[in-house]
Amino acid sequence: MTRKWTLAAAALIVLLAGCGKEGTPPPKGPQPSALPSYQVRDAAGITGSPTLDAARARGHLVVGAKEDQPYLGQKNPATGEYSGFDIEIAKMVGADLGFAPDRIEFRTIASANRETALQNGQVDYYVGTYTINDNRKKLVGFAGPYYLAGQSLLVRRNNDTIHGPEDLNGKKVCSAAGSTPYQRIQKQYPDVKLIGYDTYSACVDNLITGQVDAVTTDNTILMGYAAKVPDELKVVGPLFSQEPYGIGTPKDDTVLRYALDDALAHHEENGDWKRAYDATLGLSGVPAPTPPPIDRY
Repeated sequence: MTRKWTLAAAALIVLLAGCGKEGTPPPKGPQPSALPSYQVRDAAGITGSPTLDAARARGHLVVGAKEDQPYLGQKNPATGEYSGFDIEIAKMVGADLGFAPDRIEFRTIASANRETALQNGQVDYYVGTYTINDNRKKLVGFAGPYYLAGQSLLVRRNNDTIHGPEDLNGKKVCSAAGSTPYQRIQKQYPDVKLIGYDTYSACVDNLITGQVDAVTTDNTILMGYAAKVPDELKVVGPLFSQEPYGIGTPKDDTVLRYALDDALAHHEENGDWKRAYDATLGLSGVPAPTPPPIDRY
């Protein structure tokens, strides 16, 4: 691939994004394989959850998700369908709550708006690279964790100067505004020229076109982008954080949180978790890790 072609392609990506087209970088890299199916369980015994009562009354779940994270949570602009590991997590636990996948409505919620969406009842639960931490626990509840990630860096393939966060001083670095990785760079690396967008795809577009020097977020997200365009992007450096991903819930709905913990444990034990990983995030070439212990608080 020539540099001239790369720049032209990148410009086209940005143009399409500006016209409302979603899902960048372009559809390269390995494609999703056969996904597992999840048996819908009788959840009549799960009582006392106002969130579940509302979902049952409306006839479907509303789940918050990301739409721009390859192999994790991505929305097809042509069909409107969501796919990825986080989407499969949402489906498998939804089945244990008594809802088949066709009774789940996914709703894109930006990182900065996740707590508000859960507090206001815009979504029943949220699955989208949502790091569990003590500050967020003051506002929302968390089931899980179901995956342990870590912050890393994405740079252009020809970059040989950035190998870790210690190389970022004076550089333009992009992340999702309001996210844990954004806040960590802001606090621990004050000399970085930090740029925040609502979506990581906007950051990646700017990286491809040379407007920023690096994108930082969880390695899982960066693995997906690098796998999509391996001739243009690469993940560098060791992980410099621990990011336990949880399912966000309304803070006071402990019945729902406990039910989701039980559902995660069930699907980890029966192999659904690994099958879902292999068919989605595993396509990045990283083998499935062992799921982290569930924290039943």
